[in-house]
Formats: sequence, C-alpha cells, structure tokens
Amino acid sequence: MVSYDLNTPITYLKGVGQFKAELINKELGVFTFEDLLHYYPFRYVDKTRFYKISELTADMAAAQVLGRLVSLEVVGEKRSRRLVGKFRDDTGLIELVWFQAIKWMQDHLEIGKAYVVYGKPTLFGGAINITHPEIESYGRQQMSVTGNQSLQPVYSSTEKLKKHFLDSKGIQRLQETLLSVIGNVIEESLPHAILAQHKLLPLATALRFIHFPASAQDLHEAERRLKFEELFFIQLKLLRSKHIQKTKFKGHVFAEVGSKFNTFYQDRIPFPLTNAQKRVMKEIRMDTRSGAQMNRLVQGDVGSGKTVVALMSMLLANDNGCQACLMAPTEILAQQHFNSLKSLLGDEIASIRLLTGSTGKKERKIIHQQLAEGSLDILVGTHALLEEGVRFRQLGLAVIDEQHRFGVEQRAKLWRKNAIPPHMLVMTATPIPRTLAMSLYGDLDISVIDELPAGRKPIQTMHLFERSRLQMFGFLRKEIALGRQVYIVYPLIKESEKMDLMNLETGIEHLVREFPLPDYRISIVHGKMPAKDKDFEMQRFVKGETQIMVATTVIEVGVNVPNASVMVIENAERFGLSQLHQLRGRVGRGAEQSYCLLMSGNKLSKESKLRLETMVRTNDGFEIAETDLKIRGPGDIAGTQQSGVLDLKLANLATDQPLLLEAREAVIRLFEEDPELLSPANQVLRKFFGRNGNGISWDKIS
Repeated sequence: MVSYDLNTPITYLKGVGQFKAELINKELGVFTFEDLLHYYPFRYVDKTRFYKISELTADMAAAQVLGRLVSLEVVGEKRSRRLVGKFRDDTGLIELVWFQAIKWMQDHLEIGKAYVVYGKPTLFGGAINITHPEIESYGRQQMSVTGNQSLQPVYSSTEKLKKHFLDSKGIQRLQETLLSVIGNVIEESLPHAILAQHKLLPLATALRFIHFPASAQDLHEAERRLKFEELFFIQLKLLRSKHIQKTKFKGHVFAEVGSKFNTFYQDRIPFPLTNAQKRVMKEIRMDTRSGAQMNRLVQGDVGSGKTVVALMSMLLANDNGCQACLMAPTEILAQQHFNSLKSLLGDEIASIRLLTGSTGKKERKIIHQQLAEGSLDILVGTHALLEEGVRFRQLGLAVIDEQHRFGVEQRAKLWRKNAIPPHMLVMTATPIPRTLAMSLYGDLDISVIDELPAGRKPIQTMHLFERSRLQMFGFLRKEIALGRQVYIVYPLIKESEKMDLMNLETGIEHLVREFPLPDYRISIVHGKMPAKDKDFEMQRFVKGETQIMVATTVIEVGVNVPNASVMVIENAERFGLSQLHQLRGRVGRGAEQSYCLLMSGNKLSKESKLRLETMVRTNDGFEIAETDLKIRGPGDIAGTQQSGVLDLKLANLATDQPLLLEAREAVIRLFEEDPELLSPANQVLRKFFGRNGNGISWDKIS
C-alpha cells in the first residue's frame, strides 16, 4: 500500500498528474498535500433545505427545488437555440434552460423522472426560470428529507484551471480524494491541554469539516479551531522572539541622567511635556536601565510630540557614553528631523550631523571619522546610515521613524551595527489598531502618546461637494489674506482616461485663474519631479515665499509648516482613511485654527461615504485606524501585505479580536509555565519552530 504524508507533492494525488500539478502550482501556489488541505473554500452553497416553486423569487441568490421533469424540447435556431425543460412540484411550474451542452443534457435527462435542481432563479417574460441549473437524480436512500448535500464548498479557481476541469467542483473532488488518503496522518499541532481549555476541535476533524461541513455548527467549530491556530502561532512566534530578546541579549545600561538630558529638559525644551510624553519617557527609562535590550514601539498622531521623546532618549544614551542615530525613510523627512533636532538642541548640548544619499564625499568622510572616534553624538539620516562605511564607536540607541517603510534586511543591518545590540526605539505617526499592533509588533513593547501638546486646536474638517468649489476658493482667499498658507492635494498628476478625477495639472490651470500672479504664488510638488526640484519647491513653501502648495500625496509624510492652516484634498473619496488622516496632519501644527476640506464628487459608494463621515466626525487617529481596518482589512495597513507577516487564510483581525486576545493569553500562560517549551506536552510546538526556523526573527526586531 502506498504511504503518503503532508509533504507529498500533489503530482501523486489521484486525478492530478504532472501536467495538472504544474498548472495548480502556478495558478494557486499549491505544491503539496498540506498546501491543498489548507486551500479553503471561500464560501458555501446552502443545500440544507428544499424550496417550493411557489416560494422562488428573482432576488434569491440561489435555491434548491425537488420536483419532476415533465417535458424537454429544443427551441430557437443558431444563437438563440436552447434546451427548455418544464419542471413541476406540487405548488407550480418553472422552466429550466440550457444554452450549452444541449445534446449531452438530452441524452442524460429523462421525462417523468424526479430531480433535485439547484440554481439562481431569474425572471423572464413574467415567469421564473433557472438557467444552467445543477441537476441530479433524486434518490431517497442518499438524501435527507430537508436537503441534498448540506453545505457545499465553493473554491476559487481560474480560467486556465477551468479549461482542464479544475473548477470549484474539480477542486472539491481533489479535496475528497485527499482527505480519503491523508485523513489518518494529520498530526495534531496544538497541545491537548489547549484544545481542552479552549474547547477546540482536533485538527483532523476541523480540516474535514472546513471542506465538507454537515451543518452550520460543524462549519462554525471548524473555522473557530483553524482561526485560533493561525492567531496562536503568530503570537507564539512573536512572544518567543520577545522572550529571546529579553533573556538572551544584553543591552547597554543607561544608569545616568546626566548634563545633556538635564540641560535640554531645564533650558531648551519648548513646551511642557504632556502626561502621555512623561509616561512614555518613564517606560523608556525603565527599559534602558534594565540591562536587557529595549525594543519599543512609540505610536502617536502627527504633532503629538514623538520627536521630543526621541531626542530625550538619544540624550540619555549620550549621557551614558553612547552614540545615537535616527533613521527616516526619505531625505525630506530626514532633513526635517535634523532641522528640528538642531533647533531644539542649539550648538552647546550635543553634536549632531545629517547623512543622506545627497551628502557630499568630503562631508561624508568627516562624518565617518567623527563617528569612529566618538566625537559625534547623534547621526540623523536615511538608508545611508546602513552603509558599510558607517561605523559607530559605541551605538547605544537607534531610533527608526515610520519603520514600516523599511525592509527587513535594512533594519537588521542597523541592529548589527554594534557588538552589544543598540536599544531600538521605533516611531510611527500611523495609529495602529490594537489587534494589528498585537499581530505585527507583538514582540515589541508598545507605548502610546495619546495627547496633543497644550495650545494645539483640533483641526476642523468639512466635506464639500463639487458645487461648493467657488465657496472653497473664497475661503482660501480669506485664510491667505490673514497671512496663512494652504495645501491642495490631488490623487493624480495627469488626467486618466479611466478615472474622472481632478488632477494636478488641471487643478493648477483652475488655480492660476482663481489666484493670479503677482498676488498669489504657487509651489508644485509631485513624485515624478527630480529630488532637487522637489526640495527647492518645498523650501519655498517652508520659507513662506509661496502661499499655495499644490501636490500629490508625496507630502503625506514630510513637510512641517506651522503657518499652513488649510489642507484641501481633491477627490477625497479616492483616498484611504489612514492616508486622509496623514494628509490632514500636515496642518494644525501652529497655534492658529486649522481646517481640512474634503472635496468629492456627488456619487459616493457606501465605503467612501463612511470614510468621509469618519474624517469629519473625529480627529482621533486610533478610532480612524479601527474604522480603516474594518473597511480594508489588514492587508494594506502598515505594509503587512508586502512584509508577508500576516499570512492569514481564515482569521480576520477586524472581526476576530476576541479570538486573537484568547490566543495571545493562551501563549502568555504557556510561556509563564514553560518558557523554553521543554515539557513533553509542548513538544508539538517545538516542531513548529523546527519547521519555521528557531533563530532570531530579524524582521521583528524593529
């Protein structure tokens, strides 16, 4: 007898063979028995009940009917040729219609015989019919009184697969064959204690039920078990990584609060710290004197004061004989951080330099020398910080801004810059929902700055339709007359044939008419401009030489202009919620009242309407992030799709939060009782790390 295991290539599954296997590999990314087993249905056809013909309506998605075929004839010619069968039960009569496979259907259907018909009821000529129904002979011995095949799985397929009989039905047949040969070798992946405690089905049962549920309850239990497992193993990997970092890696001990920190705090800080900033500084202080390496994520809305917290942390490193660096994703943002830190520090507290791709050879050499000898305290830069030539004498703290914009290996390079790993402080102005934070950054300690500095006024947000454009222009004139500046952001550079959007070029033509020279000056910035031109235009706006900045989303992260009081977002319905929130955060940075005007067309989808209503209702980035997660799912938020961190097939972070919390608590208890997973009951979990790697998870370090 042939023996199979889950690693067996699908070529060896009966009904597949070499050609179909290669097709399935390419089209579905399914290579082994295990891959196919975890290729789940995306929906189920409910065949748990029969409908009477008198109950059928055209708005039904599908229905199953038990009746008798009373006639069958071919009508029409050429393209209109079709096979029409009259089908009756004790409440009425409908027509069944086939435009294809007419000869085959004629040969296989018998007039007067009982059949089960399944399909979408449609209304034609005032009467209900079903086109191309599924039709099967009725045999009482194989059917229940209430239904035919209960919940029938429906699998995603492709046109190429369908040409070779691998449509949903074809994949269903493969799953049946697979379960018949592999059912006995599916090993349990969770400890029995966890199964019992959380009332979970055994894995083999859950996999059988997910493909062929006999009832809605079976399906619910299977989904719960498999979702729990997905979330459990994400948390297991993250919390094990955290455990390793806390116990295996020593960190620099920042025991002193010295002159650099105290001078800044007493003499240079521009405004009193908020309670949230004080709380986060206390958490960083405790981390950095513990002797273990710090890995902390600081979340806070635009303008919440993350930069000051980062600077104080870097001065703490300096006071303890260490250097610090701050890495930003773009030159514009790195330059802005450098300018901001330089103005906060002055010349006497700490030495600070900027290193980017544009830094000249001569200056670069000086920076390298100062770093190596230890005379440079703080280095701000872009990916240039990762270059081989950048060698610190003693790097004690690395701050990463908007970390999701950096790749895995890039962050790892920074981590490896020192014999003793530097403390890592990760900052993001993109609020992350709690469920996503636990799943992406569950191995980091998380701090939240949830207050704005005193004196900041909440931004007023308004949604305006196209008919209010002249009113909007009038409002901009008033603000500019008060000495303020304005952003206008467009989704496209040039007009698109496919999308009827306001675009930057057309928008500039309108603006030139409405705001003529010499009274008004306009800066133009978009992603396709050379970096020097972009920087020149931005600097003109920063210096107040231009009143209006016309841009694409390139300014989403970057420019800090306290005098800018209005953000106009054209075609706001085309932007995601987090992007709208980021753009709005470009204003409201000064003491004056600021405004965000969301311009949209008159026709809005339900989702677009919800996004714009959310923006008008609240300035709370975390509430906005939660709504965004519900609308979009986790795929695009914080770059999770690109990073591949969340390979979730069933679980949904927007709707399965209670299950995520349950899974995380189970892992926390597990590590409290058996941190090294050495007990015999947990050997099954050690197998997971054997399959998925047991080393340091570089992608999760920062």
